[in-house]
Formats: sequence, structure tokens, C-alpha cells
Amino acid sequence: MTELPPYIPPMLATAAKRPPPGPGWTCEFKWDGIRAVVAVAGDRWRAHSRNSNDISGGYPELARLPEIAGGRRLVLDGELVTLDAGGRPDFGLLQHRMHMRPPTADLLAQMPVLYYPFDLLVLDDERLVTAPYSERRAALTELGLGTPGLIVVPPSVEGLPAEQVLQVAKQHGLEGIVAKRTASRYEPGRRSPAWVKTALVQTQEVLVIGWRPGKGRRGGGLGALLLGGHGPDGLRYVGDVGTGFTDKMLDDIAALLAPLQVPAPQIDGIPREFARGAVWTRPVTVGEVEFRNWTHDGRLRHAAWRGLRPDKDPAEVTVP
Repeated sequence: MTELPPYIPPMLATAAKRPPPGPGWTCEFKWDGIRAVVAVAGDRWRAHSRNSNDISGGYPELARLPEIAGGRRLVLDGELVTLDAGGRPDFGLLQHRMHMRPPTADLLAQMPVLYYPFDLLVLDDERLVTAPYSERRAALTELGLGTPGLIVVPPSVEGLPAEQVLQVAKQHGLEGIVAKRTASRYEPGRRSPAWVKTALVQTQEVLVIGWRPGKGRRGGGLGALLLGGHGPDGLRYVGDVGTGFTDKMLDDIAALLAPLQVPAPQIDGIPREFARGAVWTRPVTVGEVEFRNWTHDGRLRHAAWRGLRPDKDPAEVTVP
């Protein structure tokens, strides 16, 4: 039996308001999904999330990868996505798949997941992390993994200014771009300046520190989540979010938070008007919000819920 290659922690990008100028960069579009490092060998495969959790059971579509790979031994880095009616990745739709182990037949039919591999880390017996990005991408393309309805090797744009590629992303309603130094090596587990992500929509990972009961139509249930993150001086409050939820999301989050309840907040400095009537939880549940900007006192302005992020480590949720 062919042994699977060991897990390789994914390389992470640094964030910037504008993409890097000048030559020496290749651009990829940002895909609104979850990171997945997938190992394949012989007739075996395994998928890991960014925080090294085995997520294979949630995405049985990937079971076709060994056949598509032709028995070759690979480690791929990429993104799992679900597409909306317009063919764009939609993180909200993917939420319905992220906690199902295994997903039902109906869910597989209604919300199929595609894999967008954008890097090749192992090819047969060769570990490619020290090879330049340009060579890894060329090797990935030559594999010919593209399979309708399952695998899309996304475009890699070289020779155009990153700002121009960002405008293309905006025109197509995509999340943004990642500029990668063409000559850079792959740095496992490191947030590297060799990869620079520029988002068109501001998003922020957050920790759920509590919730306030709802009113009116949401009476008796969850109304808003209270949020925190790790700042320079420790865990701090960053505001609340009460929009962007479906009824099912609210029910799922309430069930997730119920066993995490604690008698008092785990963060100091929460304004009384936000703390009044709140139910507190251990700050271990990671979510993501979309927001307008940061206020002068370090709060999220006009935040809307995007979804839970079980693929992220609570210790890595940092805020300004």
C-alpha cells in the first residue's frame, strides 16, 4: 500500500490595503472558501484544514482524486468552495457543508463542493517546497487535474500589474487577489511577505465571547453575538453582530454555544449597554464577519455575520 505523504502546514499570506507594485509578482484570485491541504497516494487520500484537522469525512467528492491523479503521490494546497447561481464562490453556501460528517445525499446534490488547487507541494517522491513558485505552478498545470464539477486549477496571472488584476476581481464580484513572488519558495506554516493578499471586502476573524437574547421575531433565541479577539495587550472586546444570519445559522450557533456557557465574561471593558442581559461563553468559537471599518475606539463598524470558521485556531484570531 502506497503511503500518504505527511501533512504540510499551509503557507499564509500577509494582508495589505493595496497590492505590491512592480515586476516579479504573479497574481491569483482569492476564493471565498476554506483552505484544504490534500494528500493523495495510490488509491488513498486525506484532506486537512488549515489548523491540521482531518476534514476528509466532510468532503467525499474528493474520493475521486486518486483516480484523477493517476496513482501519483501528491500534496496539493488549495481551497474548497461552493458556487452560487452565478458561478462565484459563496462562503455562506459552504457553511451548510462545513459541519456535516458525512453530508447527506441531498446536501451533496444541492451544494456540491469543488476543489481549487493552487499549489503543488509534493510530486511523487519529491518535496517541492524549496522550488520557486513559478516551477510549482508549472508542475501543477502539467498534471492536468482539471475535472468538470470537481477540480478547477485556478488561473495564475503573470505579466499584468497587480492593480489591474484586482480590478478584474472587482468586476467579477470576487473576494480579492493574492500576489505571490514568482521566485519565492513555499514556507510551511508561516505568514510570509512573499504572498500578499488584498481584499475587496473587509473581513475579520472573531471570537464569540457571548450572546444577547433576541427580541420580536427572534424572541426566545439568539439575537446578537458579542465578539472579541487577541489584541496587542491580550483578549479584548471588538463589538457585536446581529445581522447576516439565517434562522438555521442562529439555531446551529445557539446549540454550539450552549455547552460553552460561563458565569461571567472572559474579557474586561465591555460597555454596560452591550453586556446587559448577555449570556457569556468561553472564547473558543471562531467566526468571520464582514464590516465597514474600525471605529476610533477599536470596534467593528456595521458588522455582518459571514459564518463559523472551525478551520481556524482561536489563538490565531488577532485584532488591531
